[in-house]
Amino acid sequence: MPDEITARVAPVLPPEWHGAVLDAVSAFPHGRDFVLAAWKAGGEGIRGMHGLGQILNYPALAKAFLTFNNHVATGSTLSRRARELLILRISWLRRAEYEFIQHVVLARKAGLSDPEIERVTLGPDAPGWDPVEADIVRAVDELHQHACIQNDTWARLSKEFTPDQLMDLVFAVGCYDLLAMVFKTFGAQLEAGVEELDSATRARMHAQKPAP
Repeated sequence: MPDEITARVAPVLPPEWHGAVLDAVSAFPHGRDFVLAAWKAGGEGIRGMHGLGQILNYPALAKAFLTFNNHVATGSTLSRRARELLILRISWLRRAEYEFIQHVVLARKAGLSDPEIERVTLGPDAPGWDPVEADIVRAVDELHQHACIQNDTWARLSKEFTPDQLMDLVFAVGCYDLLAMVFKTFGAQLEAGVEELDSATRARMHAQKPAP
């Protein structure tokens, strides 16, 4: 991963999930159960295990964050498809390969096709977008660049989404923007068996110009 560093924080792996660590990871039951089931099955490709395990080094902080992350991932008023559009876009803009790779898989499960995932990387003005989904992606770009959805985009989104959904949109971008910082700073490494980005996609990700 060209823009990533070697691991600075070792992940706490499932055999060490007891006491305060187990209590912390239980704030995100879906993530806990996914990793534990795959670990017990002895399989490779346990997506997200290293990133989650790094956070678990600090159980009190992990419990607080994972409570929030659990809402974003499972309690949000937004559709799974909308959430994955948001997460893919912010992880792409942040050049956060670890996060982007995990969510390509989740995006496919949420119904996004590979051409649609490719379109996320091209941004809101790429041809082929549904107007509402274009504005979802545009909102991510504006939050990334300005820390604020701009007036015209907000006005259009307000016609399509409830106030709760709009709040969930902003908080989802913030949640995964923060996780991009966490994974990149702590040096989250892909789990064995998880497919890396192809070289062309990786090159495009890291060739992006920073937001002005």
